[in-house]
Amino acid sequence: MQNKALVSIAIAASLGLGATAAQAATLDDVKAKGYIQCGVTGGVPGFSAPDANNNWTGLEVDFCRAVAAAVFDDADAVRYTPLTSQERFAALSAGEIDILSRTTTWTMSRDTDLGIMFAGTMYYDGQGFMVRKADGIESALDLSGAAICIESGTTTELNAADYFETNDMDYSPVVFTDQDEVVKAFEDGRCDVYTTDSSALAAERSKFGNPDDYAILPEIISKEPLGPSVRQGDEQWFYINRWTYYALLEAEELGVTSANVDEMLGSDNPAIKRLLGVEGDFGTPIGLTPDWAYRIIKHVGNYGESYAKHVGPETDIGLERGLNALWTNGGLQYSMPIR
Repeated sequence: MQNKALVSIAIAASLGLGATAAQAATLDDVKAKGYIQCGVTGGVPGFSAPDANNNWTGLEVDFCRAVAAAVFDDADAVRYTPLTSQERFAALSAGEIDILSRTTTWTMSRDTDLGIMFAGTMYYDGQGFMVRKADGIESALDLSGAAICIESGTTTELNAADYFETNDMDYSPVVFTDQDEVVKAFEDGRCDVYTTDSSALAAERSKFGNPDDYAILPEIISKEPLGPSVRQGDEQWFYINRWTYYALLEAEELGVTSANVDEMLGSDNPAIKRLLGVEGDFGTPIGLTPDWAYRIIKHVGNYGESYAKHVGPETDIGLERGLNALWTNGGLQYSMPIR
């Protein structure tokens, strides 16, 4: 797909159209079909999971809904493709999906070798371990010799190897290609420990018949910045996704919500005027309407609203904001200025 984009750029240049015309391919394709194809997990509660009627919800689902709102003024103009960890990058590169928003860690090799670009970090996470309370394990340093359930093709697999080697401990990896298989194997007692991103551990534990029978150990052994990505070679589509992410954060910083966004159209705050398209036009340069961010907030809300709804302390997942709080509240979430 990247090569196709480069060929398009070359053709456009020969016709005197320039790079901008050539690189509008994804937005044009999305508009032509009338929806965004979003790559998601098979089902991680709070992040991307379907209900009994196949309606998808979650923090990562909301990102795709936000892009759809910006493009179509309709957050429901999205279709979802469940993907395993091994399938996800090939699906994006092949053009089977327009956005990959699937608990995917932003790493250097993925950013530079796979022909993809990360738009931002929707959730700052870290890898942890879950055990049965009955086993009496209180620390990851007590796991020497344990059988550990792991999903293949993930940073989880690599981080576990690093952690046990660094601490001179042995372990027996029990590897599966699908996360549902990993969880079932752990529940069935085929391994002593389940390891993945700590947010996913909390999400999966919430689905167990007796969640209180399981404990997530205190150690976090890695950095796992989880974020959406798009194909390289289409700067316009990348900018739409990147600034959708920033708009969600900027709205929370400025106190603009889905409930008050119409009222905020009359605000005297210059930053709010720019965000909502009342003053200046920041949408047209990336192929959107001037009110692109207003559409996002009206239909989806801001980042804090999405977080609270899907994974926050009042949900079954029960995740505190922590590193995912705004920078003004001691966290890492920080919007670039819209101006």
